[in-house]
Amino acid sequence: MITDASKHRSPLPHSRKSFATLATGLTVVAALCGAAAPAADDPYGDWVGTLVKDQGHNCPVNGTSLLQIQPKRMIFTPEMGSLVLRGKPDKAKQHYHAQLVMEDANHKPLPMVFEAHPVGDTFEGVYGTPECRAHITLKRPESRSWKNFLGND
Repeated sequence: MITDASKHRSPLPHSRKSFATLATGLTVVAALCGAAAPAADDPYGDWVGTLVKDQGHNCPVNGTSLLQIQPKRMIFTPEMGSLVLRGKPDKAKQHYHAQLVMEDANHKPLPMVFEAHPVGDTFEGVYGTPECRAHITLKRPESRSWKNFLGND
């Protein structure tokens, strides 16, 4: 008597293969989503962090600050307030500089300067005014992980 061997096979080997394929795929996706590109290679997009005072007073250290980098322009917004420092990024030289010069009450220039450079998957920066010097570590916002992965800034 001839029987069809496929009728007597357990579906388990096929299920294991499907599960293994699915698990491998999910591992790859998780690794890609979790592994941020180095800031030096992919600086464009939003970066957030909180300034930490090094010296002086009137430092904007009470809230989250924002760095936005695009190919031809960048901004730094201390405490995401109304002051916006602007600049032009230089990805080739890894130089990120933004500034804003206002006028103080005595009609003298009041410069605000921000300098940053990539370190791993973050930016390390320094903010300075005549009254304040503070440093900051900026990271990609967690809520944008898919957008960061896809590169749709």
